[in-house]
Amino acid sequence: MYPEHYVQFLVHFNGDRDYFECHEILEEYWKESSDKQKDSIWVGFILLAVSRYHHRRGNFKGAERTLKKAIKILSFKANGLTIQGLDVNVLFPSLTKLLEEIGKEVSYQSINLPVIDPILLKACIKECEELGFIWGERSNLENESIVHRHKLRDRTIVIEERMEALRNRKGNE
Repeated sequence: MYPEHYVQFLVHFNGDRDYFECHEILEEYWKESSDKQKDSIWVGFILLAVSRYHHRRGNFKGAERTLKKAIKILSFKANGLTIQGLDVNVLFPSLTKLLEEIGKEVSYQSINLPVIDPILLKACIKECEELGFIWGERSNLENESIVHRHKLRDRTIVIEERMEALRNRKGNE
């Protein structure tokens, strides 16, 4: 019923709070399944996860910038959010409050995406349990491997892909 990548996104967003993984999961899905439109609902979710990642690390400017973009995209996709099993009547006030808090440089607090579809919620909770997460648990701010994940990852593949793209561009000139 729901794309597996989306379920995994929700599991990490509301489960272990690995926002970097949320970004990776949905970026892969977005690239594979869509026409790569920058205003896709998936891009809105990706930006929301990036905002949460920045906020948790105390990067208020980055958190605010990406959250504004996320809200803009998601506000145009309200029907799509409902189709994706979320309660827009809870989500948008929550995001507005979050934006205000980030603007005031209030420290990070975990938020949950409000899953309203009981079938989706059950699937997410089950997946969390299988992965050893607790649905809705607050972020572990002591977990360096999640809080500072971008600093700890292996970037070899990304660097190789960028070099290949550069070579291709130079070859086409």
